[in-house]
Amino acid sequence: MSQNVNHSPTGGLQKLMETNSILLVVAILILVSIGGVVEIVPLFYLKNTIEKVEGVRPYSPLELAGYNIYVREGCYTCHSQMIRPLRDEVERYGHYSLAAESMYDHPHQWGSKRNGPDLARVGGKYSNDWQRDHLRNPRAMVPTSIMPGYPFLTKTPLNAEHITEQMRTLRIVGVPYTDTQIENALIDIQAQGKLDHPGAPALSQRYPNAMINDVSGENGITEEDALIAYLQHLGVSVDFKLYDDKANIR
Repeated sequence: MSQNVNHSPTGGLQKLMETNSILLVVAILILVSIGGVVEIVPLFYLKNTIEKVEGVRPYSPLELAGYNIYVREGCYTCHSQMIRPLRDEVERYGHYSLAAESMYDHPHQWGSKRNGPDLARVGGKYSNDWQRDHLRNPRAMVPTSIMPGYPFLTKTPLNAEHITEQMRTLRIVGVPYTDTQIENALIDIQAQGKLDHPGAPALSQRYPNAMINDVSGENGITEEDALIAYLQHLGVSVDFKLYDDKANIR
């Protein structure tokens, strides 16, 4: 009886790869390296990989302090801040995320899972009082929530001792804080926490769309106030109606 034997070079190479694990690993590394080079090298020829979007600004000092608390408490492990351009995502959370929206985040808060809803558009969705009640006792606002409460934030005075140093450091890595913004950081924190603060007009000029509200505590600004200021800024910088209008025109 005759037996068909594959003597082609391709068949021999396939057999060699399948029977030699080290050679297979080397081949995989080579292919992955080639794919990586093809994807990465073109980026070196681009002046900027992030589109310019009107309205995006660095965090105000109080929002930046709230961002620090958000990271410290690990909020990013349960909440993402990246809405993908898929129908179910957009219908639930709002306009898909733009790269420019997180260009001043170091590190970014895209997240990798959602035990809770995406927060990319949470700014202005709820009142400050709602946010306070939710942070203190999440189940009082959402009975099915599995989020832990953070009542200690309302009793913890905000320590902004190093906020100016952080702003200077962020400027080194590309966040466009000006000398005026850095010099007035501590004043701006107080101004954003009090509606009738004399520094409120200057704060609004330095940080458009910064939400100014009376703080919740009697002993000054708390960590809860800072975290709420950060949450209330998420997703409010960009006028997405302009993007929707452009899409309709097309």
